[in-house]
Amino acid sequence: MRPRTLEEYLGQEHLLGVGMPLREALSRGKVDSMVFWGPPGVGKTTLARLLAQSADAAFVSFSAVSDGVARVREIVAEAEARRNTGRGTILFVDEIHRFNRAQQDAFLPHVEAGTIVLIGATTENPSFALTGALLSRVRVMVLESIPASSLDALITRALTDRDRGLGERALTIDEDARQVLAESSDGDARRLLGILEAAAALVDDGSVVTRSIVEAAMQYRPPRYDKSGEEHYNLISALHKALRGSDPHGALYWLARMIQGGEDPRYIARRMVRMATEDIGLADPQALTIAMTAAQTYERLGTPEGELALAEAAVYLATAPKSARLYEAWKAAQEAAHDTPAAPVPMHLRNAPTKLMKELGYGAGYQYAHSVPDAYLPQSYLPAQVGEQVFYEPGPFGFEKDIGKRLAWWASLRARAEGQSEEQNTAEPSTSEQSGEMT
Repeated sequence: MRPRTLEEYLGQEHLLGVGMPLREALSRGKVDSMVFWGPPGVGKTTLARLLAQSADAAFVSFSAVSDGVARVREIVAEAEARRNTGRGTILFVDEIHRFNRAQQDAFLPHVEAGTIVLIGATTENPSFALTGALLSRVRVMVLESIPASSLDALITRALTDRDRGLGERALTIDEDARQVLAESSDGDARRLLGILEAAAALVDDGSVVTRSIVEAAMQYRPPRYDKSGEEHYNLISALHKALRGSDPHGALYWLARMIQGGEDPRYIARRMVRMATEDIGLADPQALTIAMTAAQTYERLGTPEGELALAEAAVYLATAPKSARLYEAWKAAQEAAHDTPAAPVPMHLRNAPTKLMKELGYGAGYQYAHSVPDAYLPQSYLPAQVGEQVFYEPGPFGFEKDIGKRLAWWASLRARAEGQSEEQNTAEPSTSEQSGEMT
């Protein structure tokens, strides 16, 4: 059922609509090197074939799984001979992301010379999977999942086409089954046709394909997830942002998607510990305890029992008060430490374990906080080069409100101490005044 013409092609209107880049390339018959990036079963190979057909070029398919650089040399030699006769060559490289850097670089001189037009297909993000040198020489075309409406049209076409489809079997499909088939294919035309073919094998000619038959043929609907690819980062980003956005429903959904996709729950647990410190911090110090306990619980119980602890932590983190003040304070402190890497420790803060160090002034002037009833004596705890910077300012939510009250109380003690110091300085006459001399 692979489309033979552009009219038969379904989906990708953003590329094939009037005035769109691929539509223009097809109409002009002039093809540049490009990479098709999109999920499985959306027509990457078919588009490459249609481009070769429009350009009247030889279409050579190459698999990154089974072919190597030696095969590239053979293809280039054939392309050069073909070029001498006035015909171009389109080299289609399926799963181009599987090539390492050296193998990808093998294409570069031949693309530069115009010996071949390279069209790659990948399900991986080209930013991660392809070298910068190759990316600079190709255009990246993003293909999207095929919409349900187009898949519905594909079902009709497959059931009525007598040459390439199931038309000779005179099968029909009810609306409920049609909807389930289109939705459960997740935008993958190849998957849809595979399920439809399996369902047709379960019934006699002239029968009606029902929902139960489609579900029996489908058996298992695999989640779209790649533990080492872009979907890994997309889903963990979605989970993090749902937690940060205080949405427990979204947090539970993305947690379930990752676990069902085969992600290691221990990775998710580590990320939630990070979220507890980055997005909640001291607004709710218990969040870190909950996240750590959930991680330890999963280590003890494993799957599936331990997954419930992760779900509990996700809901707690999502509903906890949020504050990034600690995260921001830590970044500011790191920046200050980076800018003053050799700032000496003030003398009154230094340790003085030996007599010599005490004679040199180590620890001199330090005031022991527990020597006063309030256990607080104002003094500087930062190097002179840093000054009296304020790194951490508590927010107005959760436990940070209490921290704010503590800081305010210490500030009042500092202000009182400074006021008393000024009064003493004003009240005590100088030595020259005591002796009656003019100052």
